[in-house]
Amino acid sequence: MAEKVLMPKLGFDMAEGVLVRWIKMEGDAVVKGDVLAEIETDKATVEVESQLDGQLLKQLVKQDAIVPVGAPIAVIGKAGESVEMPDSAGVVKAPVQEKQVEKTESKSAEAATEPVLEEGDRIKISPLAKKMAEESKLPMAGLNGTGPGGRIVKADVEKRLSEGTPVMASIPAVRSAAAAAPMPSVNREDKKVPVNKLRQIIGRRLVDSKQQVPHFYLSRAYQVDGLMKMRTELNQLLPAEDKLSVNDFIVKAVALTLVEFPNLNASLVGNEIIQHGNINIGNAVAVEGGLMTVVTRDAHLKSIRSISSETKGMVQRARDGKVKTEDIEGSTFSISNLGMYKIDHFAAIINPPEAAILAVGAAQQVPVVQENALGIAWMMNMTISADHRITDGAEAAEFMLRLEYYLQNPLMLLV
Repeated sequence: MAEKVLMPKLGFDMAEGVLVRWIKMEGDAVVKGDVLAEIETDKATVEVESQLDGQLLKQLVKQDAIVPVGAPIAVIGKAGESVEMPDSAGVVKAPVQEKQVEKTESKSAEAATEPVLEEGDRIKISPLAKKMAEESKLPMAGLNGTGPGGRIVKADVEKRLSEGTPVMASIPAVRSAAAAAPMPSVNREDKKVPVNKLRQIIGRRLVDSKQQVPHFYLSRAYQVDGLMKMRTELNQLLPAEDKLSVNDFIVKAVALTLVEFPNLNASLVGNEIIQHGNINIGNAVAVEGGLMTVVTRDAHLKSIRSISSETKGMVQRARDGKVKTEDIEGSTFSISNLGMYKIDHFAAIINPPEAAILAVGAAQQVPVVQENALGIAWMMNMTISADHRITDGAEAAEFMLRLEYYLQNPLMLLV
């Protein structure tokens, strides 16, 4: 029996997405796991995979159409099977109109050879083509797009690589002239940069969080000499691709601490506090145009090495625009770590509907007084932001105190 493929829901606040490209065409054979199409959401561009074997009998929406979550986009079944068309009138919106300079009919052929740029010099390119161009060190601005709406696709990158011609030669003359012009010494002109979808949703959600959630903040400095030493020793035994980050240890320590503080691994729903049975730690990740949270599920049950491996995979998919639904859904507590940027201390905004978020600064060697003597120790500052509707200062302070036990006894993270 033929089955419908539905627009997936990526994140609790996603309402719709844009089907930017069909990978499989009508009549193509598909097996479970094959990529059917690319979907662009407020957070990323993701691939829709087939959940069954068969044939793509019907595409129900056009490329660049805006499709609500849960609406059918395709039908898969046995070859020759009849397709019952769903009643989707009024559900799928018209294809997105790309912003482009109006062209006269006489110039259309000439314009088709120009590189495709969006407003603000943003380039329309599929995630796969973008990855290939970056790996091959091809300037994307010099590529000609032959995909829908002028989007640069895999074939365009492959064509340029096979030609072996300098990509920079095809960049518009106006761009070359701008690059050659001397930089103004004073009074640089204002530049209007359109706010992308990801930045818009980040802004909306964080404004809602700050306005509707009564935040309070508690900070502590942790001595982590033992943790840093153990990490160094473990990494000496591991291949380069498996080396552990400081954040991997923090994720494990936080997860174990949350086992004892279920009220901080919780959400407020109406007049009820839902204490989650799973401990799913979200990690804020910087991506092009904003950030998103990737989720380590049941982190209290996993080894640090498993946490590290899973996180690396999810972060790479997020930055490649190929996140999976399970990568970004279901976090119950979040961590925002800016230690890699040498930030000493900061406070983060709670990611609703979670009860709290932990902001982590850099581990640094600083002077400390120990047993009435001045010495040097590895110290790390952390700040918890918590929802006062769910918890209070004393409980959050006890959480921070218990977290210290795991950070200062890192062997407990390995057993």
